[in-house]
Amino acid sequence: MAVTPFHDPSRGALRIAGFMSGSGTNLRRILEHQEALRLARGRAPYEVAVIFSDTADSNAPAIGKDHDVPVVIRDLRGYCRQRGKPRRDMAVRAQYDAETLTALRPFGVQAAAFAGYMSIASPVLVGGLLSVNVHPADLSIRMEGARKYKGDHAVADALRAGETHLASSTHIVEPEVDEGRILLVSPPVDVVVGEGLSIEKDLEAIAAANQDRLKEAGDWVIFPATLQLIAEGRFARDEAGTVHFDGRPAPDGVRYDARLVTPTANG
Repeated sequence: MAVTPFHDPSRGALRIAGFMSGSGTNLRRILEHQEALRLARGRAPYEVAVIFSDTADSNAPAIGKDHDVPVVIRDLRGYCRQRGKPRRDMAVRAQYDAETLTALRPFGVQAAAFAGYMSIASPVLVGGLLSVNVHPADLSIRMEGARKYKGDHAVADALRAGETHLASSTHIVEPEVDEGRILLVSPPVDVVVGEGLSIEKDLEAIAAANQDRLKEAGDWVIFPATLQLIAEGRFARDEAGTVHFDGRPAPDGVRYDARLVTPTANG
């Protein structure tokens, strides 16, 4: 069965729009990895061509200034308020996303990195750009055929279920939340329960602390790596939509190994 790379590197660097809503720490790591690749190779396989924020008070302007990247801000709350519609109205969201794609067109972007982007993407946006997200759970873990740890409380759910290790996953953004095809899964991070605390009584605090650790050891590692591997043409899809990596089917994603993305002059 024929496979098609998500990006053909012979056509140049993958141009990315960094989507964010808040602090943008994931996006900073993506930009830092881009610069490390540029210094090591002379050019990076991907380029964050523009930063997009759906909130007027995010760190997008500061990150754009620090990295000399243009910024587009379209406050979704104000957009909905002007139209007298709730933010959850997906018809309005589709209109907003269509206008966002128009606003980004001059930057020639081919993909979107959802780096702390807190709005649900409509099919208009998902269909308009190859979109990649990172999720604080190993999405390959299933229970009765369904992904076990989805949603905003994935870390707490994993702790409640007795998991002793956590992992992050990058995945393609698709219409159903956290159901996109898996790309990379981070190395496991040990669950740490602070002295005097218990999962039963202090779940919220323990989950927050472990999610912070997972962000540093998981999200910040695999998100830039995923974009690099896509840009290098190593991730592909077959006619059925199954993800392949380096020519082999990878329906449950690829386990991260630093050797996959070492920014050497030759690789």
